[in-house]
Amino acid sequence: MILTLNIQTERQIQFKEITPDLQRLLRQHNISEGTLLIFVPHTTAAVTINENADPDVATDMINGLNKLVPLDDRYLHREGNSAAHIKSSLIGATEQVIIHQGELLLGTWQGIYFCEFDGPRARKIHLKVSAG
Repeated sequence: MILTLNIQTERQIQFKEITPDLQRLLRQHNISEGTLLIFVPHTTAAVTINENADPDVATDMINGLNKLVPLDDRYLHREGNSAAHIKSSLIGATEQVIIHQGELLLGTWQGIYFCEFDGPRARKIHLKVSAG
């Protein structure tokens, strides 16, 4: 089964937690066991799993990425969003999570984040559920 989650980002660079949205989709489609593949079909966005208990972690990750890949570093790409492309490649376009008893099998402090690097924008996330 393939599902699509539509989201709207509010800032140029943003880590937006999507864990509750994904759980809601699992419930809506009565999915109780299997594997969820999360794919971001955008070259200036990504998906990651990290701590969701303290919002400062997402802020620190954004600040750390901005130090590694500055927004303006004499890039050649004409659109002016090369930093977003680089960050997308560093984080990655996919994550995979086990579904067990209708829940995403995440660690106590883990959440799934859509990573926006060229917003704000309307975005899509494609989800592939494999039975298990």
